[in-house]
Amino acid sequence: MSRLGPVITLAAGAVLAVGLGVASVTATPAANDEAANTAAEAPSAGESTAAPSRSSEAEAEAEAEAGAEATPSPQRTEPKKIAKADYGGYVKGNGGLIAISIRDGKAVGYFCDGKAEAWFKGSESDGELRLTGLGSAKVTAQLGGGRARGSVALGGRKWTFVAPTVVKPSGLYRATAIVRGAKLRAGWIVLRNPGGGYTQVGAAFEGDTQVPIPQLRGDRPTAPVTVGDTTIQPEDVDGFIEEMQ
Repeated sequence: MSRLGPVITLAAGAVLAVGLGVASVTATPAANDEAANTAAEAPSAGESTAAPSRSSEAEAEAEAEAGAEATPSPQRTEPKKIAKADYGGYVKGNGGLIAISIRDGKAVGYFCDGKAEAWFKGSESDGELRLTGLGSAKVTAQLGGGRARGSVALGGRKWTFVAPTVVKPSGLYRATAIVRGAKLRAGWIVLRNPGGGYTQVGAAFEGDTQVPIPQLRGDRPTAPVTVGDTTIQPEDVDGFIEEMQ
């Protein structure tokens, strides 16, 4: 019996060793699996672990909208208009006179050679003048350098002109009245001569009938004058430009 003791002891030791080996083998795969899972769930280098918050997205959208609002939209450039100007000069190839007046972009013109005459109205913008009269009558001109350069078309004919700027009493004048039930109208162009004195031309009509027209006083063209037996009061362009538009 005493000899069996060591054997049993050795056998028991062997069984215990085998058991520990099995436990070690069994535990190792489990540990490896857990490590693998941990590695799979861990973020890679440089990868953020925090998901973007809604507040961050809202702030980004607000900044984008603010940037869009801060960007100025293209501004439309308004055409430039002349506030006030008066031109007067000779019509080439005709011998008549032409006068043009502009007030805040609105414009009127008058052509007269003592026989034919025509009134025009229209506008000026960016130095371009476009006026129209009865029928196909028209005036077009380029403004600049203290002059109006253009053409006047009337009665199937066309002439050119260069009209410098003028100051009162040079310029355009008009008068109207009712005489025996008919409208009396008269127009004048007055130009100061370089050597002194004045040149003027005009025409007057009672209804559709042309009547003799008096001369205006060069130094005081708005003084009353008499047409036939009717006294009329000439006005400078400031008194009638709005009425003609």
